Amino acid sequence: METFEEHYASMRTAIEKHMPGVDMALIDRAVEYANRKHQYQKRKDGSPYIIHPLAVAQIVAEMGLDLDAVLSALLHDCIEDTDASHEDIEKIFGTTVAELVEGVTKLTRANFSTSEQAQMENLRKMFMAMSKDIRVVLVKIADRLHNMRTMQYQTPAKQISKCRETMDIYAPLAHRLGMQRIKWELEDLSLRYLAPKEYDEIMSYLQAHQEQDEVFMRTIQERISQRLTAVGIPNKTYGRIKHVYSIYRKMQAQGKTIDELYDIYAFRCIVDTIPDCYNVLGHVHDLFNLVPGRFKDYISTPKPNMYQSLHTTVIGSQGIPFEVQIRTWEMHHTAEYGVAAHWKYKQGTGDGSEKDFEWVRRLLETQQDSDAEEFVQSLKIDMFDDEVFVCTPKGRIVSLPAGSTPIDFAYAIHSGVGNAMIGAKINNRIANIDAKLRNGDIVEVLTSKSAKGPSRDWLTICKSNQARTKIKQWFKKEKREENIVHGRSSFESEMKRMALPLTALTDGDLEDHLLKKLGFDNWDDLYAAIGYGGLTATKAVGRIRDDITKAVKAQSAEKQQLSPLRTTPEDPAAKLNRHAVNGVIVEDIDSCMIKFAKCCAPVPGDAIVGFITKGFGVSIHRADCPNAQGREDPKQAARWVRVRWAGEEEQPFETTLELDAITRDGLLLDLATVMTTARARVKELYGKDLPNGRSTFTVRFEVKNVSELESIRKKLLNVRDVTGSRRGQN
Repeated sequence: METFEEHYASMRTAIEKHMPGVDMALIDRAVEYANRKHQYQKRKDGSPYIIHPLAVAQIVAEMGLDLDAVLSALLHDCIEDTDASHEDIEKIFGTTVAELVEGVTKLTRANFSTSEQAQMENLRKMFMAMSKDIRVVLVKIADRLHNMRTMQYQTPAKQISKCRETMDIYAPLAHRLGMQRIKWELEDLSLRYLAPKEYDEIMSYLQAHQEQDEVFMRTIQERISQRLTAVGIPNKTYGRIKHVYSIYRKMQAQGKTIDELYDIYAFRCIVDTIPDCYNVLGHVHDLFNLVPGRFKDYISTPKPNMYQSLHTTVIGSQGIPFEVQIRTWEMHHTAEYGVAAHWKYKQGTGDGSEKDFEWVRRLLETQQDSDAEEFVQSLKIDMFDDEVFVCTPKGRIVSLPAGSTPIDFAYAIHSGVGNAMIGAKINNRIANIDAKLRNGDIVEVLTSKSAKGPSRDWLTICKSNQARTKIKQWFKKEKREENIVHGRSSFESEMKRMALPLTALTDGDLEDHLLKKLGFDNWDDLYAAIGYGGLTATKAVGRIRDDITKAVKAQSAEKQQLSPLRTTPEDPAAKLNRHAVNGVIVEDIDSCMIKFAKCCAPVPGDAIVGFITKGFGVSIHRADCPNAQGREDPKQAARWVRVRWAGEEEQPFETTLELDAITRDGLLLDLATVMTTARARVKELYGKDLPNGRSTFTVRFEVKNVSELESIRKKLLNVRDVTGSRRGQN
């Protein structure tokens, strides 16, 4: 077990190295205060709680931040977990430290694992905190990094939850702030728990090939260093294996095993001046063969996160490609710690921070008309996607997400330019407005005072969240009546496609409930929101589908009680329409082949849709199946048909459940006992052990309907050490 003395010594060493001349007496006072407040608390591993604040303070010192940030790191859990107050800390350590601690406390209370709506709210808090004082988020990132380093002491469920949160929020945030070293470590630590098998395979391979990799890298390193020394360019050159998550992503993207990958080596040349960078580039291209299309100049066009380097990929005599990154020492410090590396130069100057964090304010502005899911998704795009750099005719460089179009460019210049856009030129040639921009393109927007504004099609063409939001704002402001007509049409079409009665919308008892659930005062406001793109018809109907279905069933049952005998002759067409095949009725089609999609294994009670296949009849999918989302595509719409379960049919249907569990002896027997007690006909039951004391089980069985399925699922979840379940594929 690690001791207080060991962590204190490590923190002090980091402070003396990165913050020479700092007031250690004040730091020791903060250590003593935090230790006293946390004296009765323990970490999950049984060690004193003070070890965590000491470790966070060490990380903050290594970032190169200032005294207030280190003090805040030492005190960051005091308000949250002890009887310490904002006033106490302000009195002893000053207003700035107290506000930083309060800011970190608010972020700690944010729970990113709740609903999308709550997640958006918490992300907004984080970016508002960043716009006020970036040190709040830097301390929070340091806090998360140490928690990830000690994740082995958490429960399997907590490990998965925290690692997903780290990959969704903290790693992209570290990337956007230019903190590459921390980003890599967060990704690797997360992968260890999210994909333990793949992580172990990559680590085993790297360890087995460590000796030959070191020989290869030493050979390349010496060759570059000798050439540069010979021509009088002072340099530090070294090689490294790309980090584990980077290798994992390459394997997934290319569909290869690690031994089939070649570009897993990277070399860095660090020199004194920018001219030396370009001189080194020439010597590298002279020593090795250039891979065409793999050169990037981030010195003349830095990334928005301040990253600067020259990147080139070459092939040596061994036939193995590798990347060479060339940068100055200042660029290197920025690449390692991003904005934190510049903090000491910006203190008290007010210089640079406005430009550096313009993207933070842009995100806060553009999320106003986004629903939660869209905002979270666009956040990931804005923070994680690669950029493309294009120029105005006057030479101003504009950074956009990769894949952007002239529409994105126009709205990046100004919303007025985008709204008045009638065309564009790329490199002085007329171009389509959906053309994909490439690095170095010179883009000119053609505008007209008589322009009628953006087209709705632009929402599907543009790439950036900024452009999409500004287009929606224009439609919201300028075209309300048109939005209502357009939105009503889309909403009613979706209602019909889901076989929901439009009369439910005007039912006096139901209408208020539906509007409240949708979050609108009246139907016109909802239609307007759908019309300008603030909400999709599919999402709106999805939110109220179950409520309408329950109401319709209740009304139907009431009518049957009042009129038990049918007094009117049955319509022959209705009788034909109700002919069931395999327990399913396909509206307007009789006696067709029916098959149940293996991707989602629907059972009676599930909401379902049908897809007319070529030569194999109608394939039945659950309405929420990912493969059924294609029904929104106009090209496929005609092949999707309305289907429903035949109520009188009670034939068995196969389904599959996948269970997550903590490994223990006898668990498989307990699961089998539950299935036997439930009188379920089991077709298959097996399990496998995973690393870190976890197991997964698959059970394939027959049920009559979704109610029986849910009953069995609940019984399985009540088995000791079963932590989760999900529907699987048959």
